[in-house]
Amino acid sequence: MSFNLVLVNPQIPNNTGAIGRLCVNAGATLHLIKPIGFDIDEKAVRRAGLDYWEKLDLRVWENIDDFFEHNKITDNAHFATTKTDRPYFEAAFKEGDYIFFGSETKGIPEDILNRYKSQNITIPMTKEGRSLNLAISTGIVLYDAIRQNYSTFDKA
Repeated sequence: MSFNLVLVNPQIPNNTGAIGRLCVNAGATLHLIKPIGFDIDEKAVRRAGLDYWEKLDLRVWENIDDFFEHNKITDNAHFATTKTDRPYFEAAFKEGDYIFFGSETKGIPEDILNRYKSQNITIPMTKEGRSLNLAISTGIVLYDAIRQNYSTFDKA
């Protein structure tokens, strides 16, 4: 079992394509929560994901309630946001954990962040920037989770 990357309402097809490629190489499942700002069959998604898209373990959910109804979220989740001071590298990731990222324009809905406040994480940045690209952010956090669990990472 590996990790689950959850994108809440992604807006940019190139980011989602790159994240799909990341998930294939990391052995992670990608969860997309509608509404999505593009058609997942769009050429831009496939181009960014190259030939990896068919190998992707992809789950698409009708909305956030549908996702929560079908996935048991307890202390097995981490919520990436700029609205916390807790750096991602202080989180203890376990195989099978869910790592949530919000849309490029709005982030994760505030009610969800508040519900799981102790599980909010952030990527430290200088005061010069507001946020990082979504695909880069997912890679930073996912590979730290893999680093923490490297002894069981399926490298085959």
